[in-house]
Amino acid sequence: MTITRQDTDGIRALQGLEDGRSSVRLRAALAVGTTPDPRFVDKLIERCAIEPEFLVRDMLTWALTRHPVSVTLPELVREVSSERAQARSQALHTLSKIGDRQAWPAITRALLTDADDEVARSAWRAAVVLVPEGEESALAAVLATQLGRGERETQLSLSRALVALGEVILPALHAATTAPGPRAHALATQRLLRDPDTGFEFAIDEAKRVVALGGSGQAGR
Repeated sequence: MTITRQDTDGIRALQGLEDGRSSVRLRAALAVGTTPDPRFVDKLIERCAIEPEFLVRDMLTWALTRHPVSVTLPELVREVSSERAQARSQALHTLSKIGDRQAWPAITRALLTDADDEVARSAWRAAVVLVPEGEESALAAVLATQLGRGERETQLSLSRALVALGEVILPALHAATTAPGPRAHALATQRLLRDPDTGFEFAIDEAKRVVALGGSGQAGR
């Protein structure tokens, strides 16, 4: 079999993905994405699961989006079931960037409620991108079960995902305002839906004041 220069460059790039220097790994991921080769998809996905640097992971995702969906999608769908949290999270992130709704069945309730915050956040973002028309209300109901979860960054991610679904989230948010735990987060998300220019910090602090004072937080709707 003849080994072409492209093959040689590709092999060198794959080796670069394992280099100890993040700058070398970044350039290697760029090279693989610049000259896509379906034979390299498995290696890219494998590296996503263990790559410690955010910028390199983002470049790996970009490289995957440059390959045919028919090749990447089945591998990524399998990866969301990995035991490794980073593998699940990065696969979900990549699916959201590819944006092909064939991946929707892989966005399970288990992923949307994953115990790992990064996995759950990636699942929320992917779900909003991939949800088929008519499934938004059901998705909103599942997402609403996560209201009140985690620190501010996690709560902001959830609020953004819910707001992206639009008015269909209102029944789920209204139901959540009756529960003590997620009430402030639900009220803050309602505020963001009404007024997208409101900052999350302001919205959540205002909602906590409403809750502390025993108010409904429904004024202005």
